[in-house]
Amino acid sequence: MVELNATLIAQIINFLLLAYILKKFVFGKVLQAMSDRQARIAGSIESADRERAAAEELKREYQEQLAQARTQAQTIVEKATKLAEQAKDDIIKEARAEHARLMKEAQEEIARERERAVAELRNEVVSLSIAAAGKIIGQNLDANANAKLVSDFINNLDGQKIGGVQ
Repeated sequence: MVELNATLIAQIINFLLLAYILKKFVFGKVLQAMSDRQARIAGSIESADRERAAAEELKREYQEQLAQARTQAQTIVEKATKLAEQAKDDIIKEARAEHARLMKEAQEEIARERERAVAELRNEVVSLSIAAAGKIIGQNLDANANAKLVSDFINNLDGQKIGGVQ
């Protein structure tokens, strides 16, 4: 059993006095400090959550912009490819048209040269025929009449015999 003596009473009074002093001066400040710290930690956690949410929003926006940039880049590449194909087709078309024009001009030039050569050949044949006929006959008749006779004769020849040109 516990004996109630002056020491025990003094210790109880001291304890109560110490508890009062601690409550009055220390516990309030400690509790306040703990409350402040808890509030600061909660604020930090809340701030970290807001910053994380903001970072996630920024990341989402960045990914959207990146996707849009990729889409735009793809569109630009497709347009450039399409333009290049169009330019290639235009160049080929122009080259073919130029080729056809040059071929037509060359064929026309060949035809003109052939006609000119045939005409020169006819004139030469007429001159040679007149000269040969004059030597055979031994006299020279009217040169214009002779040329007309030989020219008519040559014109009446079959075109196949003189190279397909009349």
